[in-house]
Amino acid sequence: MMGFAALSGDAAERVLAAQLRSADEVALLRQAMNVFGLIFLWQVFGPHGDAVRLALWSVGLVAAMLAGVLLDRRRRAAAAVTVADLRIHGFAGLLHGLVWACCMMLLSLDHGAAQLVAYWTLISCIMVCGAISYAATPLAAAGFLAPCIAGLTFMFDEPDELPLLALATSYALSLLVGCFIYARTFARQHSASVQLEEKSEVVSLLLREYEHGASDWLWQTDPARRLNGVSPRMAEMLGRSPAAVEGVPLVQLLAGSAWDSGLFPAELHALAGHLKQRESFSAIVLPVEVPDGVRWWELSASPRYDEAGAFLGFRGVGSDITQQRESADRIAQLARFDPLTGLPNRAHLHEVLDQSMAMARGGAAGCAFLMIDLDRFKGINDTLGHQVGDMLLTQVARRLRHIFSDSEFCGRIGGDEFAVVIPQVAANRGIDTLAAAIISGLSAPYQVDEHLLYVGASVGSALSPQDGKEAEALIRSADLALYRAKSEGGGLHCAYEPQLHARAEERRQLELALRDALEKDQLHVLFQPVVEAEEGRVVGFEALARWTHPDMGPIPPAKFVPVAEEARLIGPIGEWVLRTACMEAVRWPAPVRIAVNVSAEQLTHPSFVSAVVSALAQSGLEAGRLELEVTESAFINADTGALKVLDQLRALGIQLSLDDFGTGYSSLGYLSRTRFDTIKIDRSFVVGAANRKPESLAIIRAVVTLAESLGMATTAEGVETEVELAMVRELGCRKVQGYYFGRPMPAAEAAALFPADQVRARA
Repeated sequence: MMGFAALSGDAAERVLAAQLRSADEVALLRQAMNVFGLIFLWQVFGPHGDAVRLALWSVGLVAAMLAGVLLDRRRRAAAAVTVADLRIHGFAGLLHGLVWACCMMLLSLDHGAAQLVAYWTLISCIMVCGAISYAATPLAAAGFLAPCIAGLTFMFDEPDELPLLALATSYALSLLVGCFIYARTFARQHSASVQLEEKSEVVSLLLREYEHGASDWLWQTDPARRLNGVSPRMAEMLGRSPAAVEGVPLVQLLAGSAWDSGLFPAELHALAGHLKQRESFSAIVLPVEVPDGVRWWELSASPRYDEAGAFLGFRGVGSDITQQRESADRIAQLARFDPLTGLPNRAHLHEVLDQSMAMARGGAAGCAFLMIDLDRFKGINDTLGHQVGDMLLTQVARRLRHIFSDSEFCGRIGGDEFAVVIPQVAANRGIDTLAAAIISGLSAPYQVDEHLLYVGASVGSALSPQDGKEAEALIRSADLALYRAKSEGGGLHCAYEPQLHARAEERRQLELALRDALEKDQLHVLFQPVVEAEEGRVVGFEALARWTHPDMGPIPPAKFVPVAEEARLIGPIGEWVLRTACMEAVRWPAPVRIAVNVSAEQLTHPSFVSAVVSALAQSGLEAGRLELEVTESAFINADTGALKVLDQLRALGIQLSLDDFGTGYSSLGYLSRTRFDTIKIDRSFVVGAANRKPESLAIIRAVVTLAESLGMATTAEGVETEVELAMVRELGCRKVQGYYFGRPMPAAEAAALFPADQVRARA
C-alpha cells in the first residue's frame, strides 16, 4: 500500500494499479486547485506583498505541476505498473507539498488579520484537495501533507497565534489520518474484489458440472442479447441442436410464432424490459413454444461486466416448471370461486380490482367498487337455520347476475356481503342508478321452500383514484361508506367521502398518542396573564394545556381536546393540569389567581370535587386563589348535576368563571342558580366592538351591566391591539386577557413578571 515492499502476486499488482488509477482520476482536481490558488494569491497578496518572491514561487508551482504531469504520463505509458511507480508518485506529492510549504514561509512575514483569514482559507482548501487526490496513495498523501504541516509554523508564527497553530496542525493531521484510513479500506475492497472474481470463475466451473446432471440449465447472451455458448440441456428442452440456437436473439426464441405478430405475453414484455435496462431479474415465468406444445419456463439472470465496466451480456439459469404451473392453475381455479353461490370469491374480486386500477393508472377512466350487505339476513339465519340462509344467498346471487352487465364484475366477499367491480366509470355517472337497482332487486320477496322471506340491501361505493389509488384503500373506502349506510338505517346507498376515513384515521392516531402523552411527559402547561383593565396590573393567569409530540410536533388544543373528550381522557388530563397549575401558582404573590378550564365531563365525575381539594392541599394554595372556568356547554342537560358540583366548589371558597359567554346556549337561568365571580366575554365580541359593530357593542354593554347587577366581574378575552383595549375599557370591562399583554408563557417567565422577593422558591 505504501510502496516500500515488493509486490507479492497478481492480486497485489492489481490493487497497486487500482491505487494509481484512482489517483489519476482526480489529478485534474488537484491541478485546478493549484491554478485557483495561484490566481487567488496574486489577487490578495500581489498588490501588498513582495511581487518578486511571489513570482519566483509561482514559477516553482508551475514547475512542480509540469513535473507531476510528466511523471504521471510516463508512468501511464509503461506496460505494467511497479512499486517504483508508487514511489515516483509519492515524490510528486512531496514536491507538491514543498511548494506550498514555501508559499507559507514567503507570505507569512507580513500580514493582517483579514489576509490571514483569506490565506488560511486557501491553504485549508489546498490541503483538502490534495488529501482527496492522494487518498488512495498514502505515500503521496504523507509526502504532500508533511511539508504543509511544517509550513504552518511559519504561517502562525506569532505568540498569540499558538491556538490557531494547534488547530491548523490538528486539522492537517486529521486529513493525513483520514487518507491512511481510506487507503487501507480501498486496498481491502479491491483485494476482496480480486478474490471474488477468482471464486466466481471456480463457481462457473461448478455450475457447468451441475448442469450436466440436473433438470435446470445455464444460459447466457452477448451484449446484443443473442444466445451464445448454448448448453446441450437448453437445446434439448427446445427440441433443437445447440448450433441451431446459437446466435438467435433470446426474445425471438422465447416469443416463437408470436414474433411475427408482435402479440407477446406480458411476461415476455417484462423480460425484454429487464434485458433492455440491463437489470437483474428473478423467477420470471413465461410460456415457450416447443415441438411438443407449450411449456412454462422460469428464468433468472444478472448482467455481466468486465473489469473496465463494459457490458458483456446476461448469464442466468432456466428451468421447466410446466407441471407445477398446471397444478397451481387447477388449485387457483378452485380457490377463485365461491362454492355456494358460484360467484367469484374475495381473492378473485381483489385480482380483478387490481387489474382495473392498473388500467385506470394507464390512462383509462377510473373504476368503481361497490360493497353490498343484506339487511335483516342474520335474523333469518337465527330463526330458520343456516340451510335456509344458504338457499337465500343462492337466490341473491342469481338476482345479482341478472342486474349486472358483462362489463361489471360481481362476487361474494363472505357471509351476506357481496361486491361489484366496475372497470371503467366516469365520475359518479350511473353508480346511483346501479345502486338503486341493486337495492330494489334484492328487496323483492324470496320464496325459499315454504317460506316467504324479505331482506333489504345497503350499498357503499367508492371511485378510483379519488377514493383510493390502491385496491386495499378503495375497499376500505367502500366499506366505510357501507358502514355509514347501515348506521343510517339501511336500505340506501352512500358514496364515500374523504372525511369519513381522514377523520377516523386522524382521531385514531391522535388517541393512541394522547394515551401515552401524560406518561411520557409530552404535555406541558403555559400561563397567560390576566390584567386589571385600567392599571395593567397582573391579577392572575389562565393555565393552558399544550401538547408537543416527538414526531408530530406541537398539536393545537383545538385538535387534541375533542379527541380527549371522545376518548374519555379529558378527565385525567384536566386533573393533571389542575395539580400542575396549583403547584406553580402557590409560588406567586397573593392574591394573584390561577384560572383552570374544567370540561363538562369533569364536572359530572364523582371524584372531581375530591380531586380539586387534593390539588389545593398538596400545593398549599389558598382556595380563593383558584378560579375554575366552565363553558355554557356544561349546562346542556339539567340532570348532569353540574350546578350542584359548582355549588360545592363555591362553598369551598373557590372562584368560578363563566367562559365564552354569549357564544353557546346563552341561557340565563343558571346565572340565577349558581353565582359566578367572573363572566368572560369572547374575543369575537371584542373584535366586533373595536370595529364599531352595533351588535357587538350592545352585547358587551349588556353583559357588563348584567355582571355588575349580579356582583360579578367581567374579563374581555383576546385583546390584541391598543384599539381593542381602549374599547373594552370604555365599555366597562374590569379585566382583560390577550396577546396585547402577553402570550401563553412557561411558568418561569410567568414568575419573572413579579419582583424576585415576592416569588417563592420551587419546592
